Amino acid sequence: MFGGENSDKNNKVLVISAKEAFIAKALQKNLRDAGYEVSYSKADVESISAYTDQVSIFILYMDEDITGGMNLLVFLKDMSVAEDKMVILIGTPDEFNMATSVLPKENLAAWFERPIDMHALLDKVRCLSDLKAIENRKKSILVVDDDVTYLRMVHSWLKDSYRVSIVNSGMQAITWLAKNQVDLVLLDYEMPVTSGPSVLEMLKSEVGTSSIPVMFLTGKSDKASIKKVIGLKPERYLLKTISREELLEELEKYFIAKKTMI
Repeated sequence: MFGGENSDKNNKVLVISAKEAFIAKALQKNLRDAGYEVSYSKADVESISAYTDQVSIFILYMDEDITGGMNLLVFLKDMSVAEDKMVILIGTPDEFNMATSVLPKENLAAWFERPIDMHALLDKVRCLSDLKAIENRKKSILVVDDDVTYLRMVHSWLKDSYRVSIVNSGMQAITWLAKNQVDLVLLDYEMPVTSGPSVLEMLKSEVGTSSIPVMFLTGKSDKASIKKVIGLKPERYLLKTISREELLEELEKYFIAKKTMI
């Protein structure tokens, strides 16, 4: 397992394979020799989930037929988008084609064909960890919306300027914020089960989350809806008719104003 909570996530790598055979062990040794904190996980969602809050780079060594591991690939796809994790695949061209039928190529940090060029892999991990360190200096934003298509669009709008995480329900937002720090939440108003106003009320009621800044980003434009949440003091109330350029401008103005207040 990895070290304490204050350890640098950028320096941590998780090696994943169906079994900890020779190549998996060699990967770990070479990464450790290069100065990385490395751990190993079996290729199943439950095992990998124990590391998701501790590591940014996941290396999946496809050493066996992965047709039965589609849940794993879906999990890694979700991690690469929602949690901004970096996923490296190692396998044959056939295994790669099979994996990318679930985990899109654009969500991959890299792919290496077996037998692996260890020097090339280490160079790539070094590059990714450096990029992650730069990325971590960006402001972080959590986007909450039950419309997955809209979530992905906003993610694509903001990802070059901010560290963006996404969840598609109010309760997922509460759970995520209990474990993660964020500079701003963009919150939809109308969601099933737990609405945006309910999420904001819950955040305000807890000491650990009461100071998290929240902006509404919603299609609810009627005065009654706006009036309902004014008392909860959101930072802004933005409508989904906003363009990419307008949203980026609003966020930039907000963070500049926040900085001048410190």
